[in-house]
Amino acid sequence: MVRERNGAAVSDIRSPVIVLVGPQMGENVGAAARAMLNCGLTELRLVSPRDGWPNERAQAMATGASLDVIDRARVFESTAAAVADLHRVYATTARRRDMLKPAIGPRDLASGIRDCAAEGLRSGVLFGPERAGLDNDDVALASHIVHIPLNPGYSSLNLAQAVLLVGYAWFEAGSGPSAPREQASVTPPATLAQLVNLFEHLEQELDASGFLRVAEKRGIMVRNLRSILHRAELREHEVRALHGVVSSLAGRRKDGRPVRQPALTAEAIGEDGESGSG
Repeated sequence: MVRERNGAAVSDIRSPVIVLVGPQMGENVGAAARAMLNCGLTELRLVSPRDGWPNERAQAMATGASLDVIDRARVFESTAAAVADLHRVYATTARRRDMLKPAIGPRDLASGIRDCAAEGLRSGVLFGPERAGLDNDDVALASHIVHIPLNPGYSSLNLAQAVLLVGYAWFEAGSGPSAPREQASVTPPATLAQLVNLFEHLEQELDASGFLRVAEKRGIMVRNLRSILHRAELREHEVRALHGVVSSLAGRRKDGRPVRQPALTAEAIGEDGESGSG
């Protein structure tokens, strides 16, 4: 929620971050900024905007939201960098994805964001380019997929409409973040940066062992493995432990003896984690 400080709107650190990935037109970014401020959201992050940044058309379209949202927007070269400090990320998409991720609607999204806020954790929502939406690698960074249920005969939304619907669901859920709750664990949940570091460590060792040797299936396998780890909702100490597990299974035993490698290979697993024909 936005509070006033010396006449200027300031974003609460526990309100969701809006991340626009590869936005194509400044006018659309400006309209999305207006939708954000309508719902009390001010933290906007942009990933490689097509027409560059700053953008005069975005500022003109944003009108009253220019100072609070557009002028404070941050630009990143990659989606992973844009969400690195967040603890939970949601990806909005209208397309079916062959990923084992929970699919929720705007109300459940708002509830999840507020649950995270109650623990003092940060959430973000990804929106893809106007023409094609998020790609699979971007969706793989998210723990949940968000669908907006509309007329099945015509469910197309422009960028600002999608941001407004998601933002309003969060705004309607309450006038401010939930009261902080005592955390059940002594260590906080892992950030996206820590998770991505674990993903890359695991994938590096799986490449070296030959597990991911079938090139045409590597992308699907990597995304499915990331989805599995996302669903575990790992905490920082668990990520550290898994780094140690990966290193150990890679063959670095203290006594110098080789580690037995599993016989299962990537081609034995289908897109949904079931046995495949190879």
